[in-house]
Amino acid sequence: MVNNPDPPGRIVVVDDDPTVADVVGRYLVRDGHSVQCVHDGYQALRAVEERPPDLVVLDLMLPGIDGLEVCRRLRARWPIPVVMLTALGDETDRLAGFEIGADDYVTKPFSPRELAMRVRSVLRRARGTGLPEKANDGTLSDGELSVDMSAHEARVGGRLIQLTSREYDLLVFLMRNPRKAFTREQLLNEVWGWTFGDTSTVTVHVRRLREKLEGDPTMPRRIVTVWGVGYRYEPEAS
Repeated sequence: MVNNPDPPGRIVVVDDDPTVADVVGRYLVRDGHSVQCVHDGYQALRAVEERPPDLVVLDLMLPGIDGLEVCRRLRARWPIPVVMLTALGDETDRLAGFEIGADDYVTKPFSPRELAMRVRSVLRRARGTGLPEKANDGTLSDGELSVDMSAHEARVGGRLIQLTSREYDLLVFLMRNPRKAFTREQLLNEVWGWTFGDTSTVTVHVRRLREKLEGDPTMPRRIVTVWGVGYRYEPEAS
């Protein structure tokens, strides 16, 4: 077994290619996880319904219903992290995955070791262990919005808001840095540690946060656009 300091998880791998599913499954098992492999979208939804896992590795191209629709249905019911796995490397497909709530995206052909590292990273963020211990304690509050960092939960007016791990990380970072404008490149690097990447990913996550947090997402009051720069978190007036 690979030496992995992080607690293992229970993972559902969804891929219509049995060889790919087997390779991914065996590598994740080597990394300490328990794995269930299924081969189409309907099987995936049934497996999650029967026993929700800690994470789903989800191929985009599936028979029956495709991975995007599976992810959409998962997001409607469970806050389960999703790593998309696909042969399509087009930017449009990647953004479509993030639009509906995928936490990460790995393009075939891929290194099983890289995939295992991505899975480990997403699990850490979803469990709230991706930051130093002191950064996971306490509560961030702003009017009706509160983030319980020990529980890794966000609420508006007491109502639980379902956030992906990337959305959660972005929200916490912005709330910790109120009234400071960041470029998209800075957010990619400082929130998720990406030294390069498509900045439209940031735009997608900001839009999704606004839809979940703002009374009117078209007229945002918390996460505002700074024209020519990027975004800024604006706390409610005292």
